[in-house]
This record gives sequence, C-alpha cells and structure tokens, in this order.
Amino acid sequence: MHDKNKRNNMTTPWAQRWDDRYSKEEFAYGEEPNNYLKEQLEKLNPGTILFPAEGEGRNAVFAARIGWKADAFDISAEGKNKAIKLAEANNVTIGYQVGELESLDYQTEQFDAIALIYAHFPAEIKSAIHKTLQQYLRKGGIIIFEAFSKKHLEYLAKDHKVGGPKDIESLFSIEEIQSDFSDYEIIELEEKEIELSEGLFHNGKGSVIRFVGRKK
Repeated sequence: MHDKNKRNNMTTPWAQRWDDRYSKEEFAYGEEPNNYLKEQLEKLNPGTILFPAEGEGRNAVFAARIGWKADAFDISAEGKNKAIKLAEANNVTIGYQVGELESLDYQTEQFDAIALIYAHFPAEIKSAIHKTLQQYLRKGGIIIFEAFSKKHLEYLAKDHKVGGPKDIESLFSIEEIQSDFSDYEIIELEEKEIELSEGLFHNGKGSVIRFVGRKK
C-alpha cells in the first residue's frame, strides 16, 4: 500500500471527480437499488450492513426500507448529501461517513453483511481495502459483491454508455476475488454478461463479477 501522504495526493482529484458527478440534481445511478443487491438482501434476515463507496445512497436506502440498519461511506461529501436527502424522502435513516476507510471509526465484527456494489477503488489499494473491510464483518457474515470484470473493457469499447473504469487494473477477475476473500465459503461466484439500466451512467450490456460469500 502507498503511504498516507501519497494516498491523500492520489485521492484528492479522485474525490473531486465524484463530487462533480454527484453534485447534479439527477441521481447518477438512479434512485432504485442494484438488482443483484436487492435479490440477495431479500434472501437474508435483516441485520447490520455496510455499503462501501456508496455514492448517492440508493442501495443503503433500499436496505433501510426493508429493515436493515444501514451504514455507508464514500470519499464524496456530495454523495452523502444526496444519500441523506434520498433517505429522508423514503422516511428512513442511514449512517453515512465521508473519508478514506482508515480514517473512519467502524468496529471489529460490527456488521452482519457488507455490500460492495460497483465499489471500484483505485487499482493500487482495492485488494487492501477488501482485506481491511473484512475485520468489520462478523464470523458467518455475508459479502455481496457486484462490479465490472476485466472483460468489461470489450463492452465499454462498443458502448461507452455502459460506464465503468477504463483501466483493466481497476476491474476484477474471479481469481482476484478468490484471493481477496480466501477465508470465505463461496455461495456464488461467476462472471456474467448483464444488461444495466441504472440512472445516467450504467446503461447497456456489460460484464460483471458476482460474488456472495460467508465469512468462516
């Protein structure tokens, strides 16, 4: 991992990019939850759940609506502003912190589930963040993951409206997920072509990795 000063320098334009995207009136990825997240959460008994890189809050708000105690974080203050407004509009409350993960105050084994939905952290730190997050998940807790696969670049070349990172290092492979979450019972792990229709920036066919795992 980079030292903290380097990481702060790296993430300043990164945070600005997301503030710019989330400062618009419309919701960048819509107000409805991700389909895969919705499908998986509805199989579980509600408990405590964490949403890393949660942006404008659509998934955390959905979780709160169906009875979860939902917490979220992102580096974008604009994302938090939109998420709190969305929660208020849905008559629910969510916890939401702004900052990089190591500066936040989550507790060991605090959560029953962690949902990584298009949580594309910078390539240099993505695996380290996955490993840090796991300490906040209780034994027997569930990871729900959907993000673009390395194959997605082929789809992005055909249709930029589908969105997603343009560098292969920020995208995921099944092998990376197996490595990052090695101490998990794999409930589901696949690479899949899906049709996305999420707000302004996820529209069209893409290739994703989907993973559900239970912490041993």
